[in-house]
Amino acid sequence: MSQELAPLLLLLLSIHSALALRICSFNIRSFGESKQEDQNAMDVIVKVIKRCDIILLMEIKDSNNRICPVLMEKLNGEKLVSVKRSYHYHDYQDGDVDVFSREPFVVWFQSPHTAVKDFVIIPLHTTPETSVKEIDELVDVYVDVKHRWKAENFIFMGDFNAGCSYVPKKAWKNIRLRTDPRFVWLIGDQEDTTVKRSTKCAYDRIVLRGQEIISSVVPKSNSVFDFQKAYKLTEEEALDVSDHFPVEFKLQSSRAFTNSKKSVTVRNKTKSKRS
Repeated sequence: MSQELAPLLLLLLSIHSALALRICSFNIRSFGESKQEDQNAMDVIVKVIKRCDIILLMEIKDSNNRICPVLMEKLNGEKLVSVKRSYHYHDYQDGDVDVFSREPFVVWFQSPHTAVKDFVIIPLHTTPETSVKEIDELVDVYVDVKHRWKAENFIFMGDFNAGCSYVPKKAWKNIRLRTDPRFVWLIGDQEDTTVKRSTKCAYDRIVLRGQEIISSVVPKSNSVFDFQKAYKLTEEEALDVSDHFPVEFKLQSSRAFTNSKKSVTVRNKTKSKRS
């Protein structure tokens, strides 16, 4: 995996709501020194990142380790999650060709304030020409990590290049991550994660596996964040930031999840009394 153009899983120490943990994925597109020196673009990037509690950033060109310290200086807050374990997956299976252009760096998070107490994030940034094989191979990563850590709750996210000509409709039947109903896709084919209005493609995706984490998702929180519209930018200004919009979802806090179950119990008891 290239060190100059690599995905980065960034743990943010910030809190936005007592009710949810926002998890995001953002391909910033060639985030190097020139973009770092563009103050307007940097202001938007920092605003986008600050919205999230955990965010996967992709296409960071930072061989001299200058960008990450600059970002971290602008970000602060309360620590909501901690890293339980991490693991750089290497596709060395017997009889299997290594299809990943960037082998996933897997992180297991402990999250005491959410309804689901731990979850594994498996990031993926595919090469367009091999996106079908790379997305399918995520199932092998899942099986390997599950066996290695005995984890139950998984998040797969990143720039899958999973739209338009890169993944034709007929190709989906060859992707196990799609054909197995136990994998739940939060960002659907109909979404548009591209900034350019001349295209409409759902390149960036979020997929879940594990009943506990699936049931902990805040309803209607899975979405594409249109920072161009949110921050009133022209298309040109937005493209200076990236040609991708971030994708995101929220996990319920343990308090909100408990209150929700209590509410259901009360309603059920009320119905019983009436009957």
